[in-house]
Amino acid sequence: MPVRARLPVIMGAALLAFSVAGFVAGFLAGVPYPVALWTPLPVMCLLAASACREASRRADLDAATRRFWRHGMLCCVVLAVASVSNARDALSVPGGTQRFGPVSVTLYLSVLGLAVWALLRLPTWQRSRAEWVRFGLDTGIILITGGLLVWHFSLRKMAAWTSLTGSAVPALLIAIAAAVSMIAFAKVAYAGAGSLDRRAMHLVSFGIGAAGACTCLTLVLESHPGLNSAFVAVPVATFCAQLAGRRQVRCDVATPAARPVARRFSVVPYLAVAGMDAMLLGTDIARSAEGKVIAACTVAITALVVARQVTTLRENARLLRTVDASLHQLREYQAQLAHQVRHDTLTEIANRANFEERVTHQLLGGEEFLVALLDLDDFKVVNDRLGHGTGDALLKAVSRRLHERLREVDTVARLGGDEFTLLLPGLTGDEAATLLRRLVNAVQEPLTVDGHEMVPRISIGVTASVPGDTPGELLRRADVAMYAAKNDGGGRWAWFDPAMDRLADQDARLGADLRQALARGELRVLYQPIVELPDGRIAGVEALLRWHHPRHGEVSPAVFIPLAERNGAIIELGRWVFAQAVAQAAAWRREHGDAAPERVSVNVSARQLGEPGFVAEVEAAIRHAGVDPAVIVAEVTETAVLGTGAALEAIHGLSELGVRVALDDFGTGQSSLSLLVDCPVHVLKVDKSFVDGVTTASPEAVIVESLIGITSGLRIQAVAEGVETADQAHRLHQAGYRYAQGFHFARPMSGAEIAGLLRPAGPVPA
Repeated sequence: MPVRARLPVIMGAALLAFSVAGFVAGFLAGVPYPVALWTPLPVMCLLAASACREASRRADLDAATRRFWRHGMLCCVVLAVASVSNARDALSVPGGTQRFGPVSVTLYLSVLGLAVWALLRLPTWQRSRAEWVRFGLDTGIILITGGLLVWHFSLRKMAAWTSLTGSAVPALLIAIAAAVSMIAFAKVAYAGAGSLDRRAMHLVSFGIGAAGACTCLTLVLESHPGLNSAFVAVPVATFCAQLAGRRQVRCDVATPAARPVARRFSVVPYLAVAGMDAMLLGTDIARSAEGKVIAACTVAITALVVARQVTTLRENARLLRTVDASLHQLREYQAQLAHQVRHDTLTEIANRANFEERVTHQLLGGEEFLVALLDLDDFKVVNDRLGHGTGDALLKAVSRRLHERLREVDTVARLGGDEFTLLLPGLTGDEAATLLRRLVNAVQEPLTVDGHEMVPRISIGVTASVPGDTPGELLRRADVAMYAAKNDGGGRWAWFDPAMDRLADQDARLGADLRQALARGELRVLYQPIVELPDGRIAGVEALLRWHHPRHGEVSPAVFIPLAERNGAIIELGRWVFAQAVAQAAAWRREHGDAAPERVSVNVSARQLGEPGFVAEVEAAIRHAGVDPAVIVAEVTETAVLGTGAALEAIHGLSELGVRVALDDFGTGQSSLSLLVDCPVHVLKVDKSFVDGVTTASPEAVIVESLIGITSGLRIQAVAEGVETADQAHRLHQAGYRYAQGFHFARPMSGAEIAGLLRPAGPVPA
């Protein structure tokens, strides 16, 4: 701080030191300096007024704080006038330094009144009921103690005051000053909700209290008529006010002052008891009325102190109960947070972090274990068709089934989405196979979720730990094995093999190429005839997608169709194949009339059936091509229909359009016969695996012969697939089959080649 800024404080401190030194010298040496000691008083009052004025002009203070300092400035100005008036009274009469005139008394009373008004208008913090009780008890203690002290040193000696000062007013001033001091101390304890600096308030209250105490020196000045208690009281009060104003000017009020922590222990009651005891010891209780009064006040104060202590103890007990309850609640919250951090919020099983922690612990222990990664097949279809609420309910059901069928030492965790992972310690290969088989069967049992019947299917990849593994590497290998299980048709589990890494890389590159194949013109649609037996007349065709890769040549549908199913490209490819087949059917009908194929079959995948709006797309394509819906046959596999209720709904929608439905690869899945009742099937295509054994005395031959009876009874058209020899065709005709398809009759061919067979309406030789 620059010297110029510190100059008023230095001047005030010098004047205070001068006043105190002069007063002490006059008291000890008996040499008064009345004029010299009256002179600093108005100067110090004006210095304090200037400091209060600076504090009141701070723009960043709240209105109540600025108002307080304006009142303080006014008090100091009036006190300066009062000191001048008092000096005139004292110096006008020889030996009357301790005299007070009516004007001086009025001015001093005005100062005290303004101080009380300023203090009462200070803002206060909100207090609890217990705090207000303690405040009331402390106030009672202070009032009784202060009142007794004022009475003992002032009012009780009214005659002495009157003879010394010529008036009873000084005794009244002392009583009022004591009251103002008590108000100041109380406001220090309970004020401060605004931007008033508490240290500045401490200085103000100290100055007022010290001034009141100094006023009581008047009685000991009876033998020193040249001295006045104002020589010390006014400098102390004004210098404290000056320091308080300077403090308020310098303090940082960028943020509101925080409410101080309430103290449970206060020295006020004990100081009051000590003071009363001191007066009691110095008084003859039995013979003196004053002693009786002091004793009564001491008893009253003691009772108040006891009451305060009881209140504090009760408050402490309540706080302890609150703390105990809060700690208990905090421990519960900590337990909940710890559980949430380590568990999946949807299924309540372990999460990825928990799983990786357990795997790391197993790796450090050096014991061999297995990690399995499980994924729900076609889970996206459930979410898209039935909503995420149903998808979440399915995930909960699957997690329960997994948890119920695992051992206590095993861990099941959800990584996210529809991926679960298993930690299986201490299992041999055969034991692991048994456990995984049991899990697959358990999870894939039919269930009802939100009113929808479905049969969830899972694919599991399994890998064994090896030295040097990490949780991430184990999960990666399990993920590769899981996708190998999906490639094999899903609904099964597969061990990781190092060769799978190479296949996975090839699969990823081939999948990227497949997404570009349509735009590059690498795809085409061929048609394989479906013929009548025994003459071989073309009754229909099946549309088949082929891919000629620029580097790999012809890619087998057995390779790229499952790949398209996995990466979602089957939606776009299926839409394109359907549009090509419908347009070709319309072209054949326009060119060849009744000689055109009666049926054009198009394979529809499970993903297409689950796609929202699929039936509407089919209807729009048929309407655009202008073909009879009865000409189109949608070929679906039984596993696709059994996947979700949405697939069965799509089948019914196609049937309502007039599109015929063919059940492909019949007999290779599960619950086949039930589909013939639940699903609107018009055509049943008997799988090649059964047709291969039709010429021998085999179980396959029995099934083939039995199926023709079932289809005839249900009025379903049966088509035998994969016929490769004349003997098979002959045996099928004998069994009652009227339609067949296979390389024996014709390989897949282009639309133009089919048209070439239709021109002479020639049969395909049997």
